[in-house]
Amino acid sequence: MKALELKVPPVVLVILFGAAMWAISRLLPSGYFTVPGRLILCTLMVLAGAGIALAGVLAFRAAGTTVDPRTPHQSASLVVDGIYRYTRNPMYLGFLLMLIAWSLYLGSVFAALLLPLFMLYMNRFQIKPEERHMRALFGDDYTHYTSRVGRWF
Repeated sequence: MKALELKVPPVVLVILFGAAMWAISRLLPSGYFTVPGRLILCTLMVLAGAGIALAGVLAFRAAGTTVDPRTPHQSASLVVDGIYRYTRNPMYLGFLLMLIAWSLYLGSVFAALLLPLFMLYMNRFQIKPEERHMRALFGDDYTHYTSRVGRWF
């Protein structure tokens, strides 16, 4: 399965998972739930997710390093400030928040079950390979950073 590492851009995965969640919510009509204030909650979660992801992109741009998740070996610097003080993967955390909002909007338990699969896929095929490259590039500095900042939260 190493062939999948760093191959599918995370934005494409979000679209694929979002489409799969929609399809499941339509194909499996049972398992629906409602949340009071659902539309407001979903909107706030999408805005928070987009803001967190954008903060990650802007921090990378400010540091002059690559934003392309398929080329972590081209990282020019280790970004540990700003949003990166709280999460090592703000872009992916932002995507996850948007998918959570989508599952709440759909109101389908079965669609929500895809959320852990998204996290598992991202951990295995995107984040861990990125971490290997970062450790090779930045050594002890990266190891120290990972000891104090969580992968997702």
